[in-house]
Amino acid sequence: MSGGTPLMVVDRSGVVVRWSGRARELWLRSESEAVGRTALSMVMPGTGDPGDAAETGIGSGPQGIRDIDGNPVDLRVQVVPLSDGEVAWGVFEADESAAPVGARTAVSDAPRANTREAFFVLDSELRVLSVNDAACALCDVAADKALDRPVTDVCRPSRPQEFEGVLRSVLADGVSVNGHVVRLDPVDGSPPERFATVSAFPLKSTHGLVVSMTEVSEPMRAERRQTALGSVRERVGRNLDVVATCQELVDALVPGFADIAVVEVVDAVVRGEDPPLSPLGRDIPLRRAAFRNGGPARLAQAHPVGDVRALPAPTPYSQVLSDLTPRAVALDCGTPWLDADPDRARAIRASGARTLLTAPLALRGAVLGLLSLYRVRPNDAFDKDDLDVAHEMATHTALSLDNARRYTHEHTIAAALQRHLLPPEPPSQTAMEFAPLHVPADTGAGTWFDAFSLPGARTALAIGEVSGSGIDAATTMGQLRTVIHSLAALDLEPDELLARLNDAVVRLAYERAALPPSDPLHQQPLTASCVYAVHDPLQKACVMASAGHPAPVVAHPGGVVHVPELPTGPLLGNRDGPPFATASIPMRDGSVLALRTTSFPVSGSADGHRTDPLREPLTRLDRPLQEVRDDILYRLRDTSGTHDVILLLARTRAFPPDQVATWPLDSVPAAAATARHHAQDRLRLWGVDEETAFATELIVSELVTNAVRHGAPPIRLRLIKDSTLTCEVSDAGGAAPRLRHARTVDEGGRGLFICAQLSHNWGIRYSAEGKTIWTEQTLP
Repeated sequence: MSGGTPLMVVDRSGVVVRWSGRARELWLRSESEAVGRTALSMVMPGTGDPGDAAETGIGSGPQGIRDIDGNPVDLRVQVVPLSDGEVAWGVFEADESAAPVGARTAVSDAPRANTREAFFVLDSELRVLSVNDAACALCDVAADKALDRPVTDVCRPSRPQEFEGVLRSVLADGVSVNGHVVRLDPVDGSPPERFATVSAFPLKSTHGLVVSMTEVSEPMRAERRQTALGSVRERVGRNLDVVATCQELVDALVPGFADIAVVEVVDAVVRGEDPPLSPLGRDIPLRRAAFRNGGPARLAQAHPVGDVRALPAPTPYSQVLSDLTPRAVALDCGTPWLDADPDRARAIRASGARTLLTAPLALRGAVLGLLSLYRVRPNDAFDKDDLDVAHEMATHTALSLDNARRYTHEHTIAAALQRHLLPPEPPSQTAMEFAPLHVPADTGAGTWFDAFSLPGARTALAIGEVSGSGIDAATTMGQLRTVIHSLAALDLEPDELLARLNDAVVRLAYERAALPPSDPLHQQPLTASCVYAVHDPLQKACVMASAGHPAPVVAHPGGVVHVPELPTGPLLGNRDGPPFATASIPMRDGSVLALRTTSFPVSGSADGHRTDPLREPLTRLDRPLQEVRDDILYRLRDTSGTHDVILLLARTRAFPPDQVATWPLDSVPAAAATARHHAQDRLRLWGVDEETAFATELIVSELVTNAVRHGAPPIRLRLIKDSTLTCEVSDAGGAAPRLRHARTVDEGGRGLFICAQLSHNWGIRYSAEGKTIWTEQTLP
């Protein structure tokens, strides 16, 4: 015979009870077309009893066998009784060199002895009627010792009740079972863990069964190892978090490859620091990062996840981290090294672990951690092939951990950089108080907010996001924030400021595109979104503009919450987008302006509608602003995006009316003297020191004189006493004054120069009505 598996199995009535894949190829008949029919009637019309097959020449040559279409099949077969008593017969493919067999007795022994497939013939009570030599070898039992015994006692499956249930279902339903895998108890000289594929076929003539078994222990163990390795390669390293990577590893290995898995990593690695070189020092702590137990004692572990401590020595664990060589160790009560680690010894005994495999998580001689695998089942020890595949899995995991560590290191730097670039919580001002909310993301560092004072008791507010993440996003964010401060010092309108900011982003994007193609940043486009707003408490309005950013939410006392219709311009970095536009929003005293990033989550309600977590908290403004902010925070559900979640709450307050004074002036030369007189009286009323008051009178005189000479009526003087003293002179003229250094013989041209020397800041603000020249002086 050319193989140990029969082409078909027939019962004593000649009915096919098993039809192999090779038979389907030869006779072109499917299993449903063959099983249950007379075998010889299909391949040799006119023959009867299968026992006549050997005698009538089924093995004598190819000319008598035909396929379903009647075509001759070039095949030599041998018909062999599979058991004593000839209850079932096997039709085998004969070797080309085999001589024709002319009698049943000539083939009844040798083929049966040579077949590699174990056959059992069972009665209706699942007792053994007959076995072949392969079955005796598989079960390590003599043929006479196997007869008349329950089949579960002979082949000894690890789960006898389950195995018996499969066979009884075949008896009851009359439907064959093919390829069912069972675990067998070990026998003398066998591997500690054995598997076999089982096929069972009903024998209608005897109401019994033919059971065939083929041992597949080594293929199953190899498949288990390859399955575990494939699972590790597929599942481990899908994210860039050290602890999550460790959990992925234990989930991939339990319960298929091991019953218990523990991963411990060097604590410094979790923080993104460089791993130490081997041998690992005894004082270096390891963090228990992941644990999984697939058995019933699910809580049996030496230390809880998150525990940090150094490894006791000498133990297999410490030795593995010393020489970086995996080890497989048997565990029993007499294991001497368990005394060095009482906590692990207690957990091992509680879990019933019988064997340990421990492997280093190391890369280029540096130690990142330790993998420990345990098996609980008897006779299921780790072997050399398991050590090899565990080493491969540990190497893959170490590479994934190192990638996660590097990312953590970069993210830590980016987060620190962002913290230094972001402003601290803005101090409350006379006309506005603030309450920022910052929820960092794992891959953020490109979001920012800002709030700072502008001349005239006004306040500038900004919020935005930069595309990308990490250090590059954080540095770009810092650049844009600096540009905004510089442009705000020019007193530009929000739409004009965003236009200039867009020019800066376009230049930065051009510089990024000019990087070498090998630079990762070269492939990342640069865009940003931003909202810039200016609140004027004296006008009780907020003027704002948007560059691809959501409009702020406005809440007024009394429970009115709305999102104003703010024209949304293009993202920053767009070369050909439409111009930016502004919107002026009335702001009552006590109103709240909520600026949020695009990553601010929107929660889903039970009825499927999406709700804003801002709306309900902002309807209750009769409480401290920090309490409103915390209420919003507690309502956030999903903040797992790639950018930080930032919210800036700003509540308006009434500016004290007695701290502002405004006078209209006639466009006549005497207006300067009138303005000095008004300023002198008001500064005396405010209690301003004499030196500051004298400088203010000079500033007022010079600014009003310039307005009369070079401007256009109406002219207005306004003094504002806040943290600084602001002097504003407005007129309807559009001509821009400039600071000049007059020559010695010049009679004029020193006005703005004098103002700049007497104040710490000055500037020009344009509006639809004209311009305003302002100065700021510090107050002692």
